[in-house]
Amino acid sequence: MLYALIGEDAPGTLDTRMAVRPGHVARLQALQADGRLILAGPCPAVDSPDPGPAGFSGSLIVAEFPTLADAEAWMAEDPYVLEGVFARTVVKPFKKVLP
Repeated sequence: MLYALIGEDAPGTLDTRMAVRPGHVARLQALQADGRLILAGPCPAVDSPDPGPAGFSGSLIVAEFPTLADAEAWMAEDPYVLEGVFARTVVKPFKKVLP
């Protein structure tokens, strides 16, 4: 089943986000290699594709996992969670309708 994994950035964590980003991206690339990643990306904190020092307000990942518990466990091990970039996370089932 598909799951939406949503992380909300804690204030002042842009430097940490950038420092641990390679590990975060590597995990996403592993999901992609397994054919389980639907989409992933950050949410700029301002209305711009390059937010500069404003940074990001969070991230969204839509991926396939066997169960909700598996999706939650995957999110719990993400570098953004472990290093305190995300102040809050939500993992919930997602039903793709379009396209």
